[in-house]
Amino acid sequence: MKTITIADVARHANVSKSTVSQFLNQRFDYMSEKTKRKIEATIQELNYQPNFVARSLKQKSTFTVGVVVANILHTFSTQVIRAIEDYFHEQGFHIIVCNADDEPAKEKKYIEMLRAKQVDGIIIFPTGENQALYEKMKQDRFPIVFMDRTIEDLEISTVMLDNHAAAKLAVDRFVEHGLDRIAIVTTSIIRNISPRVERIEGYKRAMENRGLPIREEYIKTADVGQISEVLSELYSLPEPPQAILAGNDIVLVEVLKFMKEKDIAIPGDTSVIGIDDVSFASFFTPPVTTIAQPAVEMAKQAGTILFKQIKNSEQAEQWMYRYEPTLISRHSG
Repeated sequence: MKTITIADVARHANVSKSTVSQFLNQRFDYMSEKTKRKIEATIQELNYQPNFVARSLKQKSTFTVGVVVANILHTFSTQVIRAIEDYFHEQGFHIIVCNADDEPAKEKKYIEMLRAKQVDGIIIFPTGENQALYEKMKQDRFPIVFMDRTIEDLEISTVMLDNHAAAKLAVDRFVEHGLDRIAIVTTSIIRNISPRVERIEGYKRAMENRGLPIREEYIKTADVGQISEVLSELYSLPEPPQAILAGNDIVLVEVLKFMKEKDIAIPGDTSVIGIDDVSFASFFTPPVTTIAQPAVEMAKQAGTILFKQIKNSEQAEQWMYRYEPTLISRHSG
């Protein structure tokens, strides 16, 4: 079968090749609706498949960006990925999503693969242990944006939550309900992953501001598989906590499972607040109070920064973009 070309489409639609090219690149500024419909109908009739390789060579762009997510199981991560895909779809770009599982070696492989595929830029939830690789991308002026986590010494454009404020919202809420034995549980901070560290810092600062003692036995960090174990330690204390701040959505699930297994009433025995709103929070029994991140807004900001870098190869003067959390008040805390 003969390969259908852009010239065939133009001839069949009775327009110029330039007009078809503008349509394919979604440049509709000076194109009538009638012309757009005619080209679209012709493409469908002829079953025309654009030659993306030729387009990439001509425009020196693959019209593709990579997203290297630390852990795709996080609700926040999936919300961000979806919003990034929506944003770049509007720009005529595709995205390639890679899940690093919080493993630096896996992250490194994915970044190297994406660069080998000549993607136009990458949004990364950094593990933090590939600093030389991040530095190389910055030196190469390769478009890169960090999401959710930062490495301050590099000053790479970063979009993330005000994690100190998130922890403060939870502590203040607990204190307003007359609770002072407040624990925080997060996933491991072995690699100093910034949101986890900052949420603990914010918790400590909020406790101090409320005149409450910081009890190290109430601060627990562990891999997901050990969360149940550290919760058992908390409830074996002479004075177990009256309230628990779950540092992210995965920890929240483990906390709720533990309390159900141990028949610990929420909020009667222990109040619970989780950072990251989750789909089940509103219909769980009781409905769970959460601290929400503006995931869509943050993702669009990251996409906008990366797209500007791709188009201009310029680094913005501002490199840190912090977003405010929101307390979603329900009945668990």
